[in-house]
Amino acid sequence: MRYATSYFFAILLAAATLGAASTPRESLLVLSKGDHTLAIVDPATLQVVAKAPCGEDPHEVIASSDGKFAYVSNYGGGKYNTLTLIDLIDQKRVTAIDLGPLRGPHGLAFVGGKTWFTAEGAKAIGRYDSGKKAVDWIMGTGQDRTHMIFVTGDMQRIYTTNVSSGTVTIMEKGARDWEETVVPVGKGCEGFDVTRDGKQLWAANAGDGTVSIIDLAGKKVIDTLQANVRGANRLKFTPDGKLVLISCLSNGWLVVLDAATHQEVKRIDLGHGSAGIEMQPDGARAFVAVTGGNYVAVIDLKRLGIAGRIDAGPGPDGMAWSVLR
Repeated sequence: MRYATSYFFAILLAAATLGAASTPRESLLVLSKGDHTLAIVDPATLQVVAKAPCGEDPHEVIASSDGKFAYVSNYGGGKYNTLTLIDLIDQKRVTAIDLGPLRGPHGLAFVGGKTWFTAEGAKAIGRYDSGKKAVDWIMGTGQDRTHMIFVTGDMQRIYTTNVSSGTVTIMEKGARDWEETVVPVGKGCEGFDVTRDGKQLWAANAGDGTVSIIDLAGKKVIDTLQANVRGANRLKFTPDGKLVLISCLSNGWLVVLDAATHQEVKRIDLGHGSAGIEMQPDGARAFVAVTGGNYVAVIDLKRLGIAGRIDAGPGPDGMAWSVLR
């Protein structure tokens, strides 16, 4: 009887292993603030393949360039000081990376084989080297709530939005050291993106509902759009650079602007406030985390309408695209 029972459980284990879905070559990664998990979503089926715990108050996620790992910022408004490392192949949490005094990590970028992050509580940005298993570089901004980050591919420029200061910081690698320029924008600037040619930065200002356009060569605001996007959370260009999508936490609208004319193209009713935006690399779809509705909206970028929903867990927020290489 003992052997029969053992054989029975062996069969169950084998069945479970065979039935487990592996991580797709291309995946949409979605954070759930409600259940503190990272969902790995198959973009072809819009189904969750697996979930992994990712620590307290997860806000943003980024994938490594080889698609094997994900880094999650544990924010807590400055309460926490960790990044959670997720193995996307084995679909499990690996460890919590202690950032020491760099509290309130939020915005993330993976460039040059390293993870760059904002540390809101420290008014700084940092860089984590997974090979050394250490933070190997820190730079202060001196600004309040340094929140989101963009690092150029050559790592010669870094941009951040500073929510409470209402500014954008431009960091440039000089001959001897980094040079910083602080550009005043609108109230509550948070979500931003850089044009494909690298010439402009567009920042959405949640407090006054405007969008500030910065000439990055001149390091100054050259236009302020009265976009009516109060409560704006994220701003992203479509892959072809023609459209701009802005999510708003305070209402149910996803606002679409024409990047060339600066005019509003459409407002898509999502029903609830939204946060994270992730673009499908081929430009066919966008994914918007409808935090207030507990789902991710799939947006058809050709017809500018909702094409589906993904249930990735309560309170979805930060998202990333991952490609296994």
